[in-house]
Amino acid sequence: MLTNPVVISVLVMTGLSLLNLNVILALIVAALVGGTLAGMPINETMSVLIDGMGGNAETALSYILLGALAAAVQKTGVATILAKKIANWVKGKKIILIGIIATVACFSQNLIPVHIAFIPILIPPLIGVMNKLKIDRRAVACALTFGLKAPYVAIPVGFGLIFHNIIRDEMIANGLEVSTSMVWKVMWMPGLGMLVGLLVAVFITYRQSRDYKSLEELEHTSQMQAKAEVAATDERLKMSGVHYAALAGSIAALVIQLMTDSLPLGAIVGLGIMLAFRAIKWRDIDELMESGIGMMGFIAFVMLVASGYGAVIRETGGVESLVQSASGLIGGSQLIAAIIMILVGLIVTMGIGTSFGTIPILAAIFVPLASANGFSPLAIIALIGTAAALGDAGSPASDSTLGPTAGLNIDGQHDHIWDTCVPTFLHFNIPLMIFGIIAALIF
Repeated sequence: MLTNPVVISVLVMTGLSLLNLNVILALIVAALVGGTLAGMPINETMSVLIDGMGGNAETALSYILLGALAAAVQKTGVATILAKKIANWVKGKKIILIGIIATVACFSQNLIPVHIAFIPILIPPLIGVMNKLKIDRRAVACALTFGLKAPYVAIPVGFGLIFHNIIRDEMIANGLEVSTSMVWKVMWMPGLGMLVGLLVAVFITYRQSRDYKSLEELEHTSQMQAKAEVAATDERLKMSGVHYAALAGSIAALVIQLMTDSLPLGAIVGLGIMLAFRAIKWRDIDELMESGIGMMGFIAFVMLVASGYGAVIRETGGVESLVQSASGLIGGSQLIAAIIMILVGLIVTMGIGTSFGTIPILAAIFVPLASANGFSPLAIIALIGTAAALGDAGSPASDSTLGPTAGLNIDGQHDHIWDTCVPTFLHFNIPLMIFGIIAALIF
């Protein structure tokens, strides 16, 4: 198992990321290592990587346009007004602010399914408030990732309904009849595990104060960030026609996305409305696009390369051989079987970086393997759902970690690997594994 190209590739990717090599380069090197170990020529590996990048093309375009929309909203000052109102609500209490952020993140998955779209709009204006309260941003990263993951894991609404339906469809496709209503009846337990992880992060691990430099102290703070900080602390801020136009554009972007299932189209319409009502000026469009690329462009490129990396991982055939190797270790024990299948899911999802895209791979393997070891349909749902969710938190290539970093690192004081990926891996993947295994054994 330790010589499996998928295992070694994921370990290389993780190790290079922990050594603070750029995530994009880490993914490319790991893809080349995995392809070479699987006997693929280097030029063929690169071709598969490049061809596979198209799988996340729409997502990448969405994030860049979303960044431009977020920059436009910030330029109008409406986000800073919201940040000031939130600051007044929390009244200096760190836990309340973190709770509000976690709640908004949860709503982004189910009530108003915009995923990470809210982060570049809401979080940067709140950085000044977090600094004054001396909040450890690692706790905020955990709150954001919890809100981006736990709702779709446990609740069949919004993205959660999509996630649960994929589990249902892939299990049916592999010969096991289940219904959507069966999924939430078992997946609430892994979701509970994530809640435990969040409480540990907020109330124990990252409870202590942490000092950050204020925006005025940073030499390389951009003009837009400096204006946002000033605006967020300006007592005289009032809503004006420009602000209402910005809100209208944001709401229109949401409505169009929900109607057409296209985030890029929603962002374009939102920008068009803000431009039409002069919330932003024509001459500022280039600046906004540059700001959008600066804010979300890195995420877009990581998602492109991650899609290509996932294609290489699948092409190596290492996933199937990994499961075959793991099945030989089970020895008739359901506990050992559950542990091994969960660990396989962790390895696969850490590499591919998407829970939704991992389900078809896992279901094809887990349904016959788990059935042969006497697991019930509900237990198999728990195994597939938990294994797929693992790694989405903690993976350097997941939008559940990239999104929080994009918002929290607006002033360059939040490291993607050590301040987002490592904390979310420890606080969510460990309880997910524990609660997922328990669910598989008791249902």
